[in-house]
Amino acid sequence: MYPTIFSSLLINQDILATKGDMGMLWILISGILVFFMQSGFTLVESGMTRSKNVVNIAMKNILDIAVGSLVYWLIGYSLMYGSSNGWIGWDGFMFNQGPADLFFQTVFCATAATIVSGAIAGRTKYSTYIVFSLVMTALIYPIAGGWQWNSNGWLANLDTPFIDFAGSSIVHSVGGWAALVGACIVGPRMGKYINGKPVIIPGHNKLLATLGVFILWLGWFGFNGGSQLAWGGNDAVSASMVILVTNLSASAGALGALFTTWLKDGKPNLDMTLNGALAGLVSITAGCGNMTEGGAVLAGLIGGILVVFSMEFIESKLKIDDAVGAVSVHGVAGAWGTLVIGLWGVDGDKAIGLFNSGSIAQLSSQAIGVLSYALWASIIAFIFFYILKKTMGLRVSKEEEIQGLDLSEHGTIAYPGKRQREIHD
Repeated sequence: MYPTIFSSLLINQDILATKGDMGMLWILISGILVFFMQSGFTLVESGMTRSKNVVNIAMKNILDIAVGSLVYWLIGYSLMYGSSNGWIGWDGFMFNQGPADLFFQTVFCATAATIVSGAIAGRTKYSTYIVFSLVMTALIYPIAGGWQWNSNGWLANLDTPFIDFAGSSIVHSVGGWAALVGACIVGPRMGKYINGKPVIIPGHNKLLATLGVFILWLGWFGFNGGSQLAWGGNDAVSASMVILVTNLSASAGALGALFTTWLKDGKPNLDMTLNGALAGLVSITAGCGNMTEGGAVLAGLIGGILVVFSMEFIESKLKIDDAVGAVSVHGVAGAWGTLVIGLWGVDGDKAIGLFNSGSIAQLSSQAIGVLSYALWASIIAFIFFYILKKTMGLRVSKEEEIQGLDLSEHGTIAYPGKRQREIHD
């Protein structure tokens, strides 16, 4: 009898150890997928902009992961997850992290910084961007993340806790609103507006942009699925369910943007369809652990439609030149993806949204979070962008912009041997 009990205990311990190892492996694999998303952002941003700025975009994306990794390890993680008063953590700098969790959180941090890169592409000084990337990864993102993902965060401890499973607001909206401020302060690219009307500045390589979106789509399975921080769980919140609703929302977002442009303009638009897929991914990121399959499809569909009109409004009405649509894809769709939990979200078998429960409590908490992140990112980004404008300067000279940032900022070009007609446009 006793040997049998002893053997059972050993087997149970082995099973628990295996589950722990598998969970850790899944977090590491997810982090690697999110790291791979950096290449997707590079391809999307470079493909949707002009060839004379490709090296500059590549350099910014390399910078984001390099600076973000070191700065987040140094202070960012502790500001986010250290002992907190509800607003900011403050202990264990450099020594407060487990390696798997630190790596996974680091690649999220780099994503938030990269969002800003695309919006201000083609006219921003590289040296100035270095400083803002540092501020984004050391201060803006970590403090914002701690409000929800730190167990002591004030948003996590509302009467009805705010929900942002994988970062529609914490990562994407924070990056999106910072990008909006940056694009506004740095000003539009030369030739973007003629007599007050926006002019299309076509990207130089649609194939690169498309490949980049597919890479981001793949990486998002780690972005959302890894945020479960384990592979197992009940059917409602298992990583496999999270990945399923992520894919459904992305697909619906792509079709939403595709058919919206087809009906509106007479032809389906590739750029908008690509951004629709990304908007669908952002729209499910907050609610991927709190959404049914049907709810995910509807959230992504609306996100894909929303991004089309948002991009036109920002460009035509606000006269803000967002080179790749980052503000709409990440800021606007991020806000929508956070709010939708309060409309038809679920918590396991329990309905928590306004439309399926009749209660406004969750929607109110989601709205508080959306507003708080928008204000935080916008205000802090404005302060630092304004300081940088008055000290280092934000924008390259007219001559450097015409020549292209690859040559003026880095002394090289992306396509040697090929005449770059854009330089003479």
